[in-house]
Amino acid sequence: MNTPLTPVLRQRGRASVDFLVHFGKGAQGVRAQLEREIAGVVPDPAMLPDDLDERDAWMETSLGASRAWRVSKAVSEWHSTMHGLIAREAFEEVLPDLEPAIARYQTGGPASLEPAGPEDSAPSYWQGVNFHRTAGGWEDHPQQGYIHGEIVHRRLVEAMYPGGIFLQRRAIAAMPPRDDYARILDMGASTGHFTAALQETYPSAQITGVDLSLRALEHAQRVANAHGWPWRLYQRAAEQTGFADGSFDLVASYILLHELPAAAIRGVFAEAFRVLEPGGDMIMSDVTRYADMDRLGVWRADSGARYGGEPYWRESASLDLATVAREAGFVDVSAAGLGPRAYPHVVQGRKPL
Repeated sequence: MNTPLTPVLRQRGRASVDFLVHFGKGAQGVRAQLEREIAGVVPDPAMLPDDLDERDAWMETSLGASRAWRVSKAVSEWHSTMHGLIAREAFEEVLPDLEPAIARYQTGGPASLEPAGPEDSAPSYWQGVNFHRTAGGWEDHPQQGYIHGEIVHRRLVEAMYPGGIFLQRRAIAAMPPRDDYARILDMGASTGHFTAALQETYPSAQITGVDLSLRALEHAQRVANAHGWPWRLYQRAAEQTGFADGSFDLVASYILLHELPAAAIRGVFAEAFRVLEPGGDMIMSDVTRYADMDRLGVWRADSGARYGGEPYWRESASLDLATVAREAGFVDVSAAGLGPRAYPHVVQGRKPL
């Protein structure tokens, strides 16, 4: 759905973004050849080493002479390094066209945003990490939220997975057991894609979102204002929101947890339990659990996470989220991977009355 915030890329930026998309798609033949070679060296995934680091070293040695392996690694490295920079260059080219809409919707509308105070420091796991290999991190560019939300996601990721990323968010938003909620907390709201899915699913709800990135939240505020949604956004950690006990009847997150170390994930579930009213519902979705893959699948996911700039993926994907939810106090806990690749992994639970 287009809004006044939707970018109309100029020729150079559009060509660069399209090249990035087709460069990734054009490597499918190389990846198919690599899969055939992997099947030759790994006839049975159970033969791979137990330890993940040993497994990675074994695969590197076994595929070292493969041209397809070397090309695939080079493509992944270039794509991971360049996607954010290309999106930024495309944005800079059209910034003069977008400035009126950006300025209008930053403050003009019903949504509010409370930045962290000068006394509030970000958690150590957040500091100095360029998540997704975004050059300079989430706060490096004053419009990084716009670039990520409107160009990286809508022009790059959506092109690689047509229709999927936004349909999936809406499907997850519709999974909680009630037809309506009054007060919803989105943990890790980022630029508001899942927040919008929650708002569209429960149009009468008051939506609150927290995230550590001010740049991302600024764009979420613009999105909300452009639609007339009165979101309340706060620059706070999901594991320490500062809201009163029992403030919400639904707490949700979409693909946040793999950005956090295990201790913070446990803190997120504990915080979700605390801020839920008795009888309230929780739904968290994240990446496929390593327990749901064979050893070769785990190696693929782990390798991809390293290329993608995901320092906590292994730690997170190794957790049993259903157990974490029960330890936090949730009951009626369910957890399952959706789709053919068990992605996303969705865990739900209820705070007892």
